[in-house]
Amino acid sequence: MLETLTYMLEVLTLTSGTGHEMNWIMKTSPESKKRETYHHGDLRSQLIEATRQLVEEKGPDNFSVSEACRRAGVSTAAPYKHFKDKTEMLREVAAAGMIRQSEQMMAELGSLPDGSRARIVALGRVYIRFAISEPGVFRLMFTWSGETKEDEALEALGDSKFEVVQLEVAKCHGRNEIEETDRQKAFMLWSFVHGLSFLTIDGKLAEDKMPTDLEALLDEIASRIVPEAS
Repeated sequence: MLETLTYMLEVLTLTSGTGHEMNWIMKTSPESKKRETYHHGDLRSQLIEATRQLVEEKGPDNFSVSEACRRAGVSTAAPYKHFKDKTEMLREVAAAGMIRQSEQMMAELGSLPDGSRARIVALGRVYIRFAISEPGVFRLMFTWSGETKEDEALEALGDSKFEVVQLEVAKCHGRNEIEETDRQKAFMLWSFVHGLSFLTIDGKLAEDKMPTDLEALLDEIASRIVPEAS
């Protein structure tokens, strides 16, 4: 605010000026600089967020670059300064979704004691909650059709999330090193919550037909697959 007021006082002291000078004033004003930063500095994140919103509203198959541009308030040429094509924009949304889900998983663990069943249940709870809150992105994360070589980053993000589950299972056995049995049990846990997530967002678990107490269900599965958990 002070910067803007100072600038306005400087402008008011001008008694005359050429068109070129006035044009320079317009271009170098604090507000102009803010707008320039907004468009150039935030364009990439704006487009990713616009794409995410459209994926949620219409699904990845019905997403269009031009619609994302309108949503972000930029020209249709703007995305190609940051993304190679539509596929790359979707890939960025999927990657951001994986990171968000991982962060939520770690936050949910919080101060829960290591080796406890509560930590296993917490991971499942977050997984399903993310699917319910962002079903479009969740589907995109797990129904990706891009080439494997181009999606090494996505694969690495997925492996990192799965490693968190494996390590939690290992801790239930009093270890900090992952063994084959931990991988197998982690896969069973993941298979359950992954399937339940899709059943939920696909509307296959109507309460009148199949009432479920999610917490009780997750606790039961955790106790069966990892009975060693405290």
